[in-house]
Amino acid sequence: MLLALLIAWAVTSGGGKGNHDDSKAPGSAPVDSITPGPSGSGPAISEQPGGRDESEDSGGGDGAGDGGSDGSGDGSSAGGSAGKGSGSAGKGSGSGGGDDNGGGQDTGSGSASGSGGGSGSGAVAGQQVPADSPLPDCKPAALQLTLKTELSYGPDEKPKFRLLATNTSSTACKADFGPKSAVFTITEAGGDDDEVWSSKDCPRKPGAVLLKVPAGATVVHTVEWDRAKSAPKCATPPAGKAGPGTYLVEAKAPGEPVQRASFVLAKD
Repeated sequence: MLLALLIAWAVTSGGGKGNHDDSKAPGSAPVDSITPGPSGSGPAISEQPGGRDESEDSGGGDGAGDGGSDGSGDGSSAGGSAGKGSGSAGKGSGSGGGDDNGGGQDTGSGSASGSGGGSGSGAVAGQQVPADSPLPDCKPAALQLTLKTELSYGPDEKPKFRLLATNTSSTACKADFGPKSAVFTITEAGGDDDEVWSSKDCPRKPGAVLLKVPAGATVVHTVEWDRAKSAPKCATPPAGKAGPGTYLVEAKAPGEPVQRASFVLAKD
C-alpha cells in the first residue's frame, strides 16, 4: 500500500509541473468568449431614464407657435376696436334767463339751428356770463341781428321767436338779451297797432341776460309766447288769449335796427 501511494504521488507531481506556466501572471489566461443570446424585439433605449426633452425647455417649437398666434390675434382685435367708434353730437340746451314775460317765456339761448331758426352751420351755443364778466359789451356796429319764426302755428302750438346775433368783429363780447333790453312786441296785423303782448310789460325776471358772443360766431336767443295778452307796468291785461289771425312780431335791441317777422295763428 505504501508503494502504491508513492507511485500516485509521483504521477501527480509530475503532471502538475508539466502543465503550469510560471511566465504568465495569474489571471492573464484568455477568457472563453460568451455567445450572446437572442436580441429583444423592442426598440433600444437611447437615453438614460429620468432625462428630459431639451426642445420643450428651450421653447423653440411651441413658444414660436404661440407667439405667432397670440400676436395675430391681438393685432386683429386692436384693429377692430380702433376701427369702431361713434361720434358724439354737439347738441345741448342753451343757457338763458328763463324769463316769463306776462305770457311769453324766454326758453334760453343756443346754437342757431332747427326749423325757422336760421342756419346751424358755424353757430355756437350762447353762454350766459355774470354781470361782472371782463368781456367787453358788444358794440351795436359789431352785431347783426336777424329775427326768425314759423309761418304758421296750430291751435295747440306756442309761437317761438328766435333772435340771431352775429358778432362781425374779431373780439368776443357780451350782449344783453334780457326782456327789457332785447324787447319783443306782438301786434295784430291790420289792426290799430295796439300791442297784444310785449316782453317788457311785466317780466317775472326783469334782470339782464348777458350772453357771450364769440368773435365771428352766431348765437340765438329764443322766446316762447303762450298767446296770453299783456299790459304795460303789470296792469291788468285784456281778458282771454290771442285768437286766430295774422300777427307781427318785432325785436328791438339798443342801437340795432328793428327786426320784424309775421306769423299766423291757425283756426281750430
